[in-house]
Amino acid sequence: MSDNDFILSAAGVRMPGIIYGTAWKQERTAALVKQAITLGFRGIDTACQPKHYHEAGVGEGVLAACRGLGLQRSDLYLQTKFTPLNGHDPLRIPYDAKASLTEQVAQSFQVSLKNLQTDYLDGLVLHSPLADRRQLLEVWQALEVIQHSGGAKQLGISNCYDPGLFEFLYEKATVKPAVLQNRFYADTGYDKQLRAFCRQQQIAYQSFWTLTANPKILADGTVKALADKYQRGPAQIFFRYLTQIGIVPLTGTTSAEHIREDLAIFEFQLNSEECAALAALL
Repeated sequence: MSDNDFILSAAGVRMPGIIYGTAWKQERTAALVKQAITLGFRGIDTACQPKHYHEAGVGEGVLAACRGLGLQRSDLYLQTKFTPLNGHDPLRIPYDAKASLTEQVAQSFQVSLKNLQTDYLDGLVLHSPLADRRQLLEVWQALEVIQHSGGAKQLGISNCYDPGLFEFLYEKATVKPAVLQNRFYADTGYDKQLRAFCRQQQIAYQSFWTLTANPKILADGTVKALADKYQRGPAQIFFRYLTQIGIVPLTGTTSAEHIREDLAIFEFQLNSEECAALAALL
């Protein structure tokens, strides 16, 4: 990825315009992460959640790729998550389930550092809001302690679809969320209100499930016509449009060919009329 393929978050963190996601890859995680970085990805997203992620495999893949390419840790954007108790397999919780919320966050963070073989994170994300706002703030304050200590360059939250709740967190937080990572689909109206707030506050909006949840968009005649014009695939057109309106998509493809295609979205640019036509699909 070239310098033009990155954005600068509100926290001043340099973030790639497209990020490789590592959920559901199990024992293939290390090899797939190595492949993604070797082919050009410079941002990796994971979570300290054994139920859906193999975080230690991410660390192995990152280390192998960096050694092979001569990359430094600073060349990569590495982001993981603290997952609240209800998001875990009860038999595989990476922290003491009986500890306080503050201690759970601290323990999860230390596990992540060990798994990822690093001494800091570029992004630390709360995997989902807690049902109780008091508990939400307690967890966020624990994340802030990590950020203040230099353990994480920026903080964020994922799976937060309530604009009122997100604005509440933003207002109460000492360290403002710099990232909102949400499932990108029609059921939530594509987070229009949330994305408007993110633009206003310069918060990076990261989308996941971007292709899987939107087959109708990928099959739309407007997208197909642009794919023909630019000699690209429908997924490339959609991803490129999203990056041009300030969205950072995650992609978890296991295909080397698709990885190359995902990275190639920065090789062309849609004009304003084309972007307007695509906006009408959301």
